[in-house]
Amino acid sequence: MPGFTLPRTVRTTRITRAHKISAAVVASASCAAALALTAAPSNVQTTAAHAPAAVKPVSANGLPLTAKERADDGKKDQQLASSLTAGLKVTAVAKQGHAAKQAADRSADRKVIAAPKAAAPKAAPKAAPKASPKRYANNLDGWIRESLDIMKSKRIPGSYEGLHRNIMRESSGNPNAVNDWDINAINGIPSKGLLQVIQPTFNTYHVSGTPHKLTDPVANITAAANYAAHRYGSIDNVNSAY
Repeated sequence: MPGFTLPRTVRTTRITRAHKISAAVVASASCAAALALTAAPSNVQTTAAHAPAAVKPVSANGLPLTAKERADDGKKDQQLASSLTAGLKVTAVAKQGHAAKQAADRSADRKVIAAPKAAAPKAAPKAAPKASPKRYANNLDGWIRESLDIMKSKRIPGSYEGLHRNIMRESSGNPNAVNDWDINAINGIPSKGLLQVIQPTFNTYHVSGTPHKLTDPVANITAAANYAAHRYGSIDNVNSAY
């Protein structure tokens, strides 16, 4: 054990037994520590050197994060996760809505194909306005023309010339002319009217649609033309008393 020499400038103090024991204890402890380090395995230092150090989170400036900053980062992570989840839900709902709309469109198309829209009923054609009745002059020309129209509708032959010619010979165009001298007059059935027709002949050949009066101009002409058609083929074939 090395000896302890007190400095010369220090006042010489008597070393007691207690001092000597304390110094011996310190020296023994130092030797024990030196021996322990020498006897320790060499891989202890290697293991300690290569042991992974605990990674502590740091901020953007390289300093360790505080508890508040770590809490804020945790909230941000939760908000980001919630935002992503909500986005996924919205996307799923949008896809479902789009699919439902496409299905509805296809269903509508099928309905249109299966049941075509009925065509709107066509408006009924407007009835043609009724033709006003034809008017004829109240004279010989008008009587002949009206009689010809009735004869045509009843298919009784005759012409304007044939009627006019026989009228002028029989009555000179007087609808009230009466023959009171021939055999018919003697027999009490005188000839009357434009074409000098007796009452029995008028009754037999009267044309419906005309007045049932022997001296009516149109009734007299049409009855006489009907009689001539049955006996002579047409009034046009009559050139004398008939």
